Amino acid sequence: MTYQPDLDAALDALRDTVFAEGDYWWARGETPNVASDYPHRPATMEELFNDEWVQEMGTHSILDVYRVLAEREKPDFGTVEPVSAAEALREAGTERLTREHLDAIKGLASQAWFGRCAVLHDEQGKPEEIYFWGYSGD
Repeated sequence: MTYQPDLDAALDALRDTVFAEGDYWWARGETPNVASDYPHRPATMEELFNDEWVQEMGTHSILDVYRVLAEREKPDFGTVEPVSAAEALREAGTERLTREHLDAIKGLASQAWFGRCAVLHDEQGKPEEIYFWGYSGD
């Protein structure tokens, strides 16, 4: 996701894109299926999350998280915690993360139904993008 200072706005934009493209699992029958395979999939996120299958299994996507935590706020179900400067330094040896540091920080997302995000910088140290990751479901 292209960098913007408001991490919640970036999360909302990413969620909107994933929903519009149908790039999430939509549980039907015994196995989940990618939503884009269904022309009559839910038209709104409200409709999607009112679906009993989705409530049980989630969407296995960024749609399963809804809010970026503020500094020092405790992680909770459906939230995204930004990587702190201390975590970045401990895991990657720098406070200014780049794409080259992704392997070093991926292990920070260790709980299901909970995500992480990190601001990634260009070679000059300027914020360039926001990387969201984690996992939901099995």
